[in-house]
Amino acid sequence: MYFGRLWRLALDPLCGRLQYLSDFGDYLQAMKTKLGLQTIGALVAAAVAVQAQCPDYTSFSQSPQGNPSSGPLALPYMRPSPACRTFNSSAVEKVITDMKARLMDPDLARLFENTFPNTLDTTVKYFNSTENLAFIITGDINAQWLRDTANQFAHYHTLLSSDKQLATLVKAVINNEARYVSKYPYCGSFQPPPESGLPPTHNDWADGVTVNPPVHNQTVFECKFEIDSLCGFLKLSRSYYQATKDSSFMNDNWHAAVGQIMRVIDEQSQATFDDDNNLVSFYNWTGGAGALSPAVVNDGNGEPKTYTGLVGTHHRPSDDISVFAFLTPANAMLSVELSNLADILDSAHQAKNVSQLARKYSTRIHDAIWKTTVQNNIFAYETNGFGGRYVMDDANVPSLLSLPYLGFLDKKNTAYVATRKLLLSRKNPYFAAGKKFRGIGGPHVDAWHPWPMSQISAIFGTDNDSEIMNSLYLITNNTNGLGLIHESQSIYNSSDYTRSWFAWANSYFAEMLLDLADRKPHLILKDGKSYVPSPGQ
Repeated sequence: MYFGRLWRLALDPLCGRLQYLSDFGDYLQAMKTKLGLQTIGALVAAAVAVQAQCPDYTSFSQSPQGNPSSGPLALPYMRPSPACRTFNSSAVEKVITDMKARLMDPDLARLFENTFPNTLDTTVKYFNSTENLAFIITGDINAQWLRDTANQFAHYHTLLSSDKQLATLVKAVINNEARYVSKYPYCGSFQPPPESGLPPTHNDWADGVTVNPPVHNQTVFECKFEIDSLCGFLKLSRSYYQATKDSSFMNDNWHAAVGQIMRVIDEQSQATFDDDNNLVSFYNWTGGAGALSPAVVNDGNGEPKTYTGLVGTHHRPSDDISVFAFLTPANAMLSVELSNLADILDSAHQAKNVSQLARKYSTRIHDAIWKTTVQNNIFAYETNGFGGRYVMDDANVPSLLSLPYLGFLDKKNTAYVATRKLLLSRKNPYFAAGKKFRGIGGPHVDAWHPWPMSQISAIFGTDNDSEIMNSLYLITNNTNGLGLIHESQSIYNSSDYTRSWFAWANSYFAEMLLDLADRKPHLILKDGKSYVPSPGQ
């Protein structure tokens, strides 16, 4: 069970501490006996030998691996062997067993089996419970994104009260991210913590980028400012507290990070020019040179905006440049998570002043969305306060399509229903449809590579059985026979996709299946009875 952690102890002297071994001393003793080894050192050496044979998952995920499912798609088993997994959870394994036994379709069962544990199987690059630090990668990119991490762990939250080690991992992720946010609140992607001993990764796409205020390249992987990055940190924090009622993560690091988030909200709510026509700039990002995104206009400050009550952002959840500063779905998520932040602070009897400010900001943003972004019952994706509106959607969450998933509104809300209909049609410039696949994409890849993530959001946004099943099998039938959820999929060529290893998309798919198992069990479960993973189940 613990080989994935053992090999890091042996290879990394910073982790090779006796008190860390004590976390699973009983297990070591049992394994010594089972394997006929005489010393713990021999067991560690054996673990290292096993780990040395573990395949790189980037390569592993690009071709079918284990035995195929018994369904018509014959989807392969894509989990690494237990010795090669980066974290193991008995609670997670129990959910997999339960769902496999209940799901009607063997191909759906295999997809769940592959996707539900993918974050734990492959992305926990460093975890030390004593130091309360964990470093989680996105998949094939060796960096920790605030946005991705929150979504990679979203489908595990119901298990945290019953799996203490999993809860300890999530708590360590929060603490590591709190350190990042407290120093670099405008950045969204980070290098490993120095305690890990892991080398930083060079980001070619950040070469030639100038950021103000300056960042430290040994800490920051990329410093594009995206509201949803800060929302992701808040989401992970509140989901941990809601599941465990453990407020010990609210330490000095965490409170400092929350304070920085409040500062950023205030700064990015302001108009581009003050009453005396002076430029108001707290952050800029030039882009250009080797950057994936082009230069941000107006010396990195973006398109001008005026005050509306919304919070501006330079980049979207896709890491692409915003056309207009006020990104509606990101503000919707921010409003929801600020309200959740106030709730957990009040429940923990902490930082009453911050709780009050969070509620104030949440209400202001919520009201501004309805006042300034909706025309003729249609939400704009982006606005600028001057009357500029961009009606479209992007696949990345937060998106307009995902507003019910975010908790901003009910899926039956008339404005959402009307907007959803537009978004899933040619009236959305980034909706594309081919003979085998269709959905919403975005400029991050191109206009003819929709993202499976958009179809997952579509499922969360409807109660219509036919729509749900159509979206579900668009996803299921388009993994290129690999049994994993990819970033994007060509509408012209089923073998043309991006990112075979994308942990967020895998987690989002598994989260959606669990939602259907509870909300629409008759569609996917043999007995048609609701299933919800719960403590002690």
